[in-house]
Formats: sequence, C-alpha cells, structure tokens
Amino acid sequence: MTVPLVTILDDEPAIRTMLADALTEAGFRTMAFGRATEFEAALRQANPDVCLVDLSLPDRDGLTLVHRLALEQGATVIIISGRAQVQDRVTGLELGADDYIIKPFDPAEVVARIRARLRRGTPAPQTGEVARFNGWTAHFDRYVLEDESGAETPFSHAEGEVLRLFLERPKRLISRHAMQEALGGAAGESFDRAMDVRISRLRTKLREDPKNPRLIKTIYGAGYIFLGDVGWG
Repeated sequence: MTVPLVTILDDEPAIRTMLADALTEAGFRTMAFGRATEFEAALRQANPDVCLVDLSLPDRDGLTLVHRLALEQGATVIIISGRAQVQDRVTGLELGADDYIIKPFDPAEVVARIRARLRRGTPAPQTGEVARFNGWTAHFDRYVLEDESGAETPFSHAEGEVLRLFLERPKRLISRHAMQEALGGAAGESFDRAMDVRISRLRTKLREDPKNPRLIKTIYGAGYIFLGDVGWG
C-alpha cells in the first residue's frame, strides 16, 4: 500500500517543521516548502494526496493558488491560516478547499483531519471512478465531466465530493445534516454557503436551468435530491 504524501506550504519554518514531524510520526510522507514557486515546481514531479496551504505567502496569493490546485491537481486541499474571519473560511471553501484550519492549531488535529479526509476520499466498494448519467460521464480519476459529444469540463476535488455523494444516492433525499456528516467540516453558515456554491457550480457545469434544474433539485427546508439514472463502471 502506498504511503500518502502530504505537502506543506507555509512561510514559517517552525510551522513547517512542527507539521512535518507530526505527520512523519503518524506514518505519512511529507514535502515542505516556504515559497509557492518552489511548491509549484515540485508538483511537476510529485502527486501529493493532501496539500496543506497557508494563505499568507511571500510570493503568491494563497487563495488563487488554492483555486488552481483544486481544479488542476486533484489532491485534497486543506487551508491552514491565521485568518479567522467567517468570510475568509467561506471564500476558501468556495474556491475549492476541502477544509480550513485556523492558526494556532494542535498538530494532532491536523493529522486527524487529514486522515478523515483521506477516508472520505476513498471510493465506496460498490462504485468506481467513472459514472454515467443522463448523457454525461463523470471521470473521478481525472476530475472531468464529459458530455455526449466528448467535450470535457473540469471540476474540483471539492465539487467531485458533492457530485459523488449525489451519484451514489440517486433519487434519495440528502439532508444538509447528511451532507455535513458525509463530507465533513463544521456545521453552520460557512458549510451551508460552501455547499450552495459547489452545487451551483455543478449545475452550471451540467448546463442546468438555474430556475428549474432537472438533475439536482433543491427541496426547500429539507435538502437536495439527484433525479438522474446512474450507472457505474
């Protein structure tokens, strides 16, 4: 079994060392970087399972980097930041981050969050990496949606988590609480808003009519239901 690789991007050497030590002791492989340019260069050779990203970087806007990682890299992206405002957390999640940890933190909490994310990212036994529904094909191994003509539209890891949840439970009501339980993260305004944004983006990519979506229906006060016919494999 391959040991998961966690990359750490933070400009504070003490934090990089603390995280690397905790993760190594927990059985992960690690690579640590102080600048975004070094981190991005390493990604040309490495395929991390989890990226820990600080938002306050000396050479790059952290939020922009998070958004690109979520769309292109396919790794789980966890923000670690001193920015504690609700809006900062919401923005990070909206841009595709999978989790948001506020400094100062306990390294054991980071390890636990990473393990939980990796468990949630493991496909359920009855499903695979390709799902077909209503003229669409979702490639979870490449993070793209393919239409009937073969045109492809990328989706982020975070959007993929929501899409997989719908495709694994077609024609069943999924409550907000059930989504929070399945996808993780603290319940509350930031989680709800992040889910609204991810579902809105999925609808756009599936070319849904925002006023009358055919596939992802909102059941006001209850949750969501996916009405497509789904086949895996």
